Amino acid sequence: MNIIALIALAFAMSMDAFAAAIVQGVHKRTVSVATALKVGVTFGATEMLTPIVGYFVGRFAQTWVESFDHWLSFILLAGIGIHLIYETLGNQGDEIPKPTSFAKTLLTAFATSIDAMIVGVSLAFLEVNIWLAGALIGLTTFLMTSLGVSVGATLGKKVGKIAQMMGGVVLIAIGVFILVTHLLDV
Repeated sequence: MNIIALIALAFAMSMDAFAAAIVQGVHKRTVSVATALKVGVTFGATEMLTPIVGYFVGRFAQTWVESFDHWLSFILLAGIGIHLIYETLGNQGDEIPKPTSFAKTLLTAFATSIDAMIVGVSLAFLEVNIWLAGALIGLTTFLMTSLGVSVGATLGKKVGKIAQMMGGVVLIAIGVFILVTHLLDV
């Protein structure tokens, strides 16, 4: 996976966290720089670690699934992308919890990073530097959530839904790219 695909993946993985951060910002009247950075670090660290954990789980299982790994990557990424789009279209209310404490922020960060763990599993079947991928995902999520919580009150809930849908579309595109490039190489 080249650096452009990793950057696109990092942005896609950060979109649900960005949407959650916007919702946090919507619930607050003012957001200090310190608060935005705390939210960013919490989400960024969580999003950095979960794909690394998923990667090592996937590496462990690699010998059993090498013959269909490209299909597995495609199904996992496309499935997550479709789920993000479906969740966004079906979410008429505000289902993301209103974090008022560090524990709730951490819980929200973990909830939005479960998909990153699954992506980490799919990355185990590709030639990827997982440390670079994890760092890019974590840094991008840090930046996006710090920004999201800062501007959430101004932009409102609609931008959060658009960001989450864009993340879903990018994940589907990456899954299709992995599948097509593997099928053309075989």
